[in-house]
Amino acid sequence: MLAIQRRRRIVEELRATGSVTVASLSDVFQVSEETIRRDLIKLESDGLLVKTYGGAYIKEGMHREVSFPVRSSAQVAEKERIARRCAEMVSDGDTLFLDGSTTALHLAQHLNGKRNLVVITHALQIALALAEFAGIEVITLGGRIRRSSLTGLGPHAEAAVSQYYADLVFFSCEGLHREHGITDSNESEAEMRRRMIERSREAVLIVDATKFDRTSFSLITGFAAVTRVVTDSTVSEEWNRFFSDSGTELVCSDGT
Repeated sequence: MLAIQRRRRIVEELRATGSVTVASLSDVFQVSEETIRRDLIKLESDGLLVKTYGGAYIKEGMHREVSFPVRSSAQVAEKERIARRCAEMVSDGDTLFLDGSTTALHLAQHLNGKRNLVVITHALQIALALAEFAGIEVITLGGRIRRSSLTGLGPHAEAAVSQYYADLVFFSCEGLHREHGITDSNESEAEMRRRMIERSREAVLIVDATKFDRTSFSLITGFAAVTRVVTDSTVSEEWNRFFSDSGTELVCSDGT
């Protein structure tokens, strides 16, 4: 198969599924992973996708969903900066909700050394990471496992949230827009985040800069419910004014 044909097929797969991994494409086309990476670099330069270390995703459509392996390899340095800043907000003895975002997973990995924490989550990867840390009690919310995100969702998980209250919830989203609010591509994920926010004293939105000025499929909440927004870099003056007017604290992990 010619490279141009392979790249056309890659774009078709992205438009059908939202994201791909280098390993899976290598198997499908029977070429090396390095060849696939060169294909993705070329397609990214053409503006057809966003490349990550382990794969790629496409930005088209409000209902676009990106798989956990692809999300895990995107904006890693930025998520690490956000996670370290958020870990400073957690005190010994706190009870936390953590959503199923990859940024929340980075945060979980920075909680080692905290004492007497209770962390409530519907994310398998977060529960497994925290289970290794002394001083942290982990409560999982059950539900039907969604393979693309490795989270428990559905009526059982949603009902379980209502059994608890937390000091803080750390949650992410697919997009935030000054008019449309905070949104996600999946209705069930949005519902879990909304319920966690309702049961928490403070809600902290954790988002890298790529999420700003975007709208996805399902509303999570408006900005009035959010106490703080933690991001990886400075934001526009319009967003600064917006957060100031709405009473939401903006925290930039680069220190500005």
